[in-house]
Amino acid sequence: MGVPESGIRRTLKLAYARISPSVTVYSVAKITLADYAIVSQGSTLCAASHDIEDPHFQTTAPSIMIGARAWVAAEAFVGPGVTIGEGAVLGARGCAFRDLEPWTVYAGNPARRLKLRKIRLFDDVDAKS
Repeated sequence: MGVPESGIRRTLKLAYARISPSVTVYSVAKITLADYAIVSQGSTLCAASHDIEDPHFQTTAPSIMIGARAWVAAEAFVGPGVTIGEGAVLGARGCAFRDLEPWTVYAGNPARRLKLRKIRLFDDVDAKS
């Protein structure tokens, strides 16, 4: 890209997120996927529920946020109002009803913390060979 006449450079942002086939996105409220977030096949993002204490059973619609580099694995469920922290992993068929901490791996129903997620750097891989 060239420099506009104003002298301000524009930066092209090359980021993406992925929603795989057969994902159910029930978007009564805002659902946000940050850069490089992945939601795998068969998962459900459900941004709605009901107020069970209301005699009219009114719909509630808290938003969902999937953080940068987070992964919602196959057939997992993310409930209303949940934030999946940056780099967090919700394992296959896991169910998140509460926020998941960044760079942490979760699994089960309800999702339970298993371990911290550590990213191998290229230098670490070369050192092992």
